[in-house]
Amino acid sequence: MKRLILAAGFALALAGPAAAQRSGAYDVTGTNPDGSAYTGTMQLEQLGLLSFRVQWVIGTETIEGVGMVSGLTFATAFALGGQPSMGIYELRPNGEMVGQWTIMAAFSAGQETAKPR
Repeated sequence: MKRLILAAGFALALAGPAAAQRSGAYDVTGTNPDGSAYTGTMQLEQLGLLSFRVQWVIGTETIEGVGMVSGLTFATAFALGGQPSMGIYELRPNGEMVGQWTIMAAFSAGQETAKPR
């Protein structure tokens, strides 16, 4: 019986982080590594327990990527201008994601906040 309870608790602990993150549309605001501001949208589609397809629309540009949730962190990988890029966000209790992103080998980072619609 104890093993069953422990196994159920472990399964819930694994499902918890994914449950904290949800598929859907987000409004994003941020600053590029050069300090210029931008706004747009982000669409998340959950594909597995912890993995997501991510799509940003910023102005006329569409950026495709992937994401993974781990605890209260959401990490992304994408290409921007042909360069490998990545982001890391803190998951907030209200569903917002706040974090940084960068282009591989850049000497600065951008900031982004994503708010669920």
